[in-house]
Amino acid sequence: MSENYLALLGTKGGPSVRPGSTMPTSSLLCLDGRLIVVDCGLGVTRGLVDQGMRLESLSLIFITHLHSDHYLELGPLIHTAWTTGLKTPVVIYGPEGLASYWDAFLTSMEADIVLRIEDEGRKDLRSLVEIRTIDAGTIHDEPGLSVTAMRVEHPPLVDCFALRFAAGGREVVMSGDTAYLPALADFARGADLLLHEAMLGSALPALVARVGTDNDKLMQHLVRSHTTAEDAARIAAEAGVGALALNHLIPSDDPDYTADHWHEAVRPHWSGGFHLGRDGLRIPL
Repeated sequence: MSENYLALLGTKGGPSVRPGSTMPTSSLLCLDGRLIVVDCGLGVTRGLVDQGMRLESLSLIFITHLHSDHYLELGPLIHTAWTTGLKTPVVIYGPEGLASYWDAFLTSMEADIVLRIEDEGRKDLRSLVEIRTIDAGTIHDEPGLSVTAMRVEHPPLVDCFALRFAAGGREVVMSGDTAYLPALADFARGADLLLHEAMLGSALPALVARVGTDNDKLMQHLVRSHTTAEDAARIAAEAGVGALALNHLIPSDDPDYTADHWHEAVRPHWSGGFHLGRDGLRIPL
């Protein structure tokens, strides 16, 4: 019987890494045995290996939007898979502009790539990768796997997407980074699992103070561009999903705010299955 699970590789909101912190956003979705990588924040390569994935089997990647904590390690992941033995095509879906990142990565690594082709007899990495631009609607449709995208609100970026994956009788929705968006409930209706970003409103002043910005721009960004745990729970309840999981946690590394605080925020609005994200958590479907 084919496996169905979602593994959370990195669950931290934002790009910074400190001693003891979790890693930025990335996930591995396995539907009917098909392995799908969603977002490639720092640490994604190690996270995939720790889940038992053979990197040379990499074939399908989705990038939800172009903030660094979601695609910083995309190039290094693919290059490392190539040096591990990748010989087959990799399709990457992402917003407009992702192809420019990939082209620049290839330029930065050109000397190494050419050397390994000539010295080690490897297939040309540049011929293996195809970038496809995401827009709203069905973006991937093959026998046994369908992926649909919905544009969400994550200013100042415009090309930001939630994704719905359907395969093997299972359906999983990932919110991507988004402000509270009631319409997401319709997009997630009836899914087996909703993975939604979340922040603790009460913890934001301490987070901003720790970062040390000398203006209120970071706070303004957080409030207008992300969703509180309470509102994520409301979306799950309205959508009637089978279970709710929270990731891209803001904050994820403040010892003054524990799992109890997240559960207290969610509990009044959601009574179904609940998973609080942590790096390495595997959620069976």
